[in-house]
Amino acid sequence: MAGLQPGAPTPVDITVHSQSRVLEVSFSDGAHFRIPFELMRVYSPSAEVQGHGPGQEVLQTGKREVTLSGLEPVGNYAVQPAFSDGHDTGIFSWDYLYFLGSQQDALWKQYEDRLAVAGMDRDAPMADASGGGACGHKH
Repeated sequence: MAGLQPGAPTPVDITVHSQSRVLEVSFSDGAHFRIPFELMRVYSPSAEVQGHGPGQEVLQTGKREVTLSGLEPVGNYAVQPAFSDGHDTGIFSWDYLYFLGSQQDALWKQYEDRLAVAGMDRDAPMADASGGGACGHKH
């Protein structure tokens, strides 16, 4: 996970819009983003989504209607959202929120390309993961 880079923009305002399912973030450099909850959930920086290395990412589906059930601050550098599907292990640094906001067009395309390669639809239910949520190997 990217940490807070020296001199990097920091949020001056964060607003959860439950009805439209977007996180609105204004940064100290004047940038302003409306990040859909679905994009945040699909690109959660958690090991559950990202895996433990390149090529181990878990393709997320069925997240179009996901909402936030909570958003907690983590120190002075991040927030930890709790999503309506029970996912709550991703810590979104200010840098990562800025990345999601500024790159969302490219990220949506990348997500759609990954879905197409997998022969999946973004509204398909998530496949059951064997192992009950544990990654199944020693660290």
